[in-house]
Amino acid sequence: MTLAQIDEAFHRFCELEPTPKTELLYDSPFELLVAVVLSAQSTDIGVNKATRKLYPVANSPKKVAALGVEGLKPYIATLGLYNAKAANVIALSNALLEQHNSEVPKTRVELEALPGVGRKTANVVLNTLYGEAVMAVDTHIFRVSNRTGMAPGKTVRQVEDKLMKRVPKWAMQHAHHWLILHGRYICKARSPQCRACPIVDLCNYTDKQLASLE
Repeated sequence: MTLAQIDEAFHRFCELEPTPKTELLYDSPFELLVAVVLSAQSTDIGVNKATRKLYPVANSPKKVAALGVEGLKPYIATLGLYNAKAANVIALSNALLEQHNSEVPKTRVELEALPGVGRKTANVVLNTLYGEAVMAVDTHIFRVSNRTGMAPGKTVRQVEDKLMKRVPKWAMQHAHHWLILHGRYICKARSPQCRACPIVDLCNYTDKQLASLE
């Protein structure tokens, strides 16, 4: 895709959903941070089901840390990798208590120093909570970027770096969520909904005729 096509694509995304938001449910920065950590290799729907049970009981670093790993596990046992996630959530809760006065940090360096928080999670928090123009590349964004030709790359970091250069500045604050929603509901992995795609004429996907335009 050319830069002009990418700009047009985001204008169309914006017309459809001017203010896209994460589908993870949260009422505080800490709740979002925990939800994003739990979302690794899990769906937002699955995470929301778990946190609906957890947050009424424990929704602060102090309360979650008090549960301990074994106390947290029953609330998130329906999620993949829940043993590791429980350990990370308890560890990051303790880190917030001890190092950040229970507040979620606002810098990448501090966020990535927390247990269980990698670059993608840090980018989600920086973008969603603090409005920073960063790009958290998940499986949906990786697929959409490669399939459409918007920002092809062999690794997540390659795709992230290309998107940061190619996405127009005016669209950066919401680009992360627009691309996730597009990948989740339209540009699906196994059955892309090309007939319903708002950017089908801009996209470089070579199999779209076979996919749904026959």
